[in-house]
Amino acid sequence: MILQPTISKEEIAELPLLAFLGEIVVVDSPHGIDQACDELLTHRFLGFDTESRPAFQKGVVNKIALLQLSTDKKCFLFRLNRIRLDKAILKILENNNIMKVGLSVAGDIRELETLRKFRSKGFVDLQKIVPEYGITDLSLQKIAAITLGSRISKAQRLSNWEAVQLTDAQKIYAATDAWACLEIYRKLLR
Repeated sequence: MILQPTISKEEIAELPLLAFLGEIVVVDSPHGIDQACDELLTHRFLGFDTESRPAFQKGVVNKIALLQLSTDKKCFLFRLNRIRLDKAILKILENNNIMKVGLSVAGDIRELETLRKFRSKGFVDLQKIVPEYGITDLSLQKIAAITLGSRISKAQRLSNWEAVQLTDAQKIYAATDAWACLEIYRKLLR
């Protein structure tokens, strides 16, 4: 199956908005980690993404504040600015039997490794596989538009991911980014 290689911003603007409609669970204290990870370990495929507070100065990079792991119906938002990158989370990130599907995952893994060393296994990078389907645009927004026929809002991308409380808009944005990676991968496999 060969898909259209590219799509314009004008074409994307005409598409229906894609948003995660499942349950969003914010994990911001140590007692929620094990339960979330136990549930995630029962899935073979997960959507994966991270968010960091934007830095508006050249050369400044902030640590990852949020790790998103999504199933079809539930997305867990691990607030890594509040909790540590726990062994239970690493059990998922190091599990070769759970495919974690994301976009530009090497950079996310590198940033996660600054929090705690681990051996990443079972990651699928959409940017590496979509060219096989003829897609040349490698942003999540454009890949989603081409494969799913929907647009993803990027309005929250530069928001403060270290805020005391995440807004509903931030939660939906973060969950949508991880879940959309999973949906795109499944669509490509079909």
